[in-house]
Amino acid sequence: MPVVREFRLPDLGEGLTGAEVVRWMVEVGEVIAVDQPVVEVETAKAVVEVPCPYGGVVTARYGEEGEEIAVGAPLVTVAVAAAEGGAGQAPVEPGVVTAEVERPLVGFGVAEPGRGGRRRRVGGPASAAETVSASEPASAVAGAVGGAVAVQAPTVRAPAVVPVISPLVRRLAREQGVDLASLTGSGPDGLIMRADVERAVAAKVAAPAPAGPAARDGVVPLRGLRKAVAEKLSRSHREIPAATCWVDADATELMALRRQLNATPGPKVSVLALLARICTVALARFPELNSSVTEDGSGIVRHTAVHLGFAAQGERGLVVPVVRDAQSRSTEQLGEELGRLTEAARSGALTPAELTGGTFTLNNYGVFGVDGSTPILNHPEAAMLGVGRIVAKPWVHQGELAVREVTQLSFTFDHRVCDGGTAGGFLRFVADCVEQPGMLLRQL
Repeated sequence: MPVVREFRLPDLGEGLTGAEVVRWMVEVGEVIAVDQPVVEVETAKAVVEVPCPYGGVVTARYGEEGEEIAVGAPLVTVAVAAAEGGAGQAPVEPGVVTAEVERPLVGFGVAEPGRGGRRRRVGGPASAAETVSASEPASAVAGAVGGAVAVQAPTVRAPAVVPVISPLVRRLAREQGVDLASLTGSGPDGLIMRADVERAVAAKVAAPAPAGPAARDGVVPLRGLRKAVAEKLSRSHREIPAATCWVDADATELMALRRQLNATPGPKVSVLALLARICTVALARFPELNSSVTEDGSGIVRHTAVHLGFAAQGERGLVVPVVRDAQSRSTEQLGEELGRLTEAARSGALTPAELTGGTFTLNNYGVFGVDGSTPILNHPEAAMLGVGRIVAKPWVHQGELAVREVTQLSFTFDHRVCDGGTAGGFLRFVADCVEQPGMLLRQL
C-alpha cells in the first residue's frame, strides 16, 4: 500500500520564519522524483526553489501564489510506494498522513543538472499515474505497480509538461506575462530558451494595444524583498541616531595605480576592490566603527572580522551582498569576490547567507552618476562609507590650478558608537589613502 507523506516548508536559515509562494512547479496528481523542486518561494533574502525529499504522486498542495507560508507549515503531500518506508515499519492506512523527521534536502537551493523544474513521467504512455484526477483525495491511492504509483481515479489528463529548465527563463516569462505552454522551443528536444521568451515579448510589444479604460492609480503590495527592505530601513531610521560627514578627494593617483596594476598579467583590479582594501585598513585603524549596538541598546558589540557589505543592483532591486572576512583577503581576492557576488546579484542567484551578516557597508553610488548621498545605515551596522562618481574637475594641485579626477566621500555613522572626532578621523584617513594610495603600504 502506498504511504502518504507530508512535506513541510523547511527552515530556510538566517532566522527566516516564512516565505511567499512565487510559483508552483508541480500539479496535484503529478508524478515527481525524489528531490525534485516543487515550488519556488521568495523570502526576505532571495528567491529559491524548494525540492521535496519524497518521490511519488502529489496528492495535495497548500498555499496559493502570493500567499505567505510559515516555516513548518505543510507544502505538499505525496503518495509514495510502501517500499520506501523500509522493512519493519508499521502499515499505514490509506489517506493517513504520517509524521516523521525528514532527512536533509539534497541540493537545496541548487538546481540539479538536467532536472530543473521539469516533470518526470513514469510507467509509460498509458501510466495510470499520468491520468490521476486532481480532485481525488489521498485515499484514492491504491498501490504500486511496476515502480510507478498506480491510482484508482477517473481518467483526467495531467497538465502538459512545459519543456523549460532554466529558472531564469521561467522568471522572465512570468514577469513579462508570457505563457510558456504557448511557445515552441528552439533548443534541443523543443527546450524553451531565453531567446524564445524574448521573441514572444517583442511580438507582444509590436502588437497594437487594445483600447481600454482610462488609467487609474494602483497599489503595489510590499512583498518579499521589498517588504523586508522597507521594514529594515524604517527600523534603522527610527532607532539609529545617524550623522553624516563628507569631503572631496583627489582620486587621480588612485586611478593611476589601478591602470598600473591592470597593465600587468593577472585578474583586473576594480575601483571598488581598491576602495574595499582602503576600508579594511581604515577599520583596523578605527575598530570602533566595525561594530553594532546590542538589541536592547545596553552595549556595543565590537566585531573582530570585517564582513564587508556593498550595494549592488540586482533584478529584484538594490541588494547588499557581503564579502566575508574582507580583512584577510588580498586586493586581488577582494576583486574576485566582489565580481562574483555582483554577477550573482544581477542574475538573482544570491543565497540568504550571502545577503546577511555584514558589519560595515561600502556604498558606491557613483555608478548612478551622482556625487553625494546621505544614506540610511544598514541596520544593525554602525557605519557606511559612500563614494560618489569620479569626474574631472578643476583642482588646486601643488599650488597650481589643474584638471584632476575628483570624488566626494561621505561617511554615515551611528553616533552612539563614536563621536565626530572618530568619524572625522576615519573619513580623513580614507581620503588620504585615495589621494596617496602609497600610504596603504605602511598598513600592510
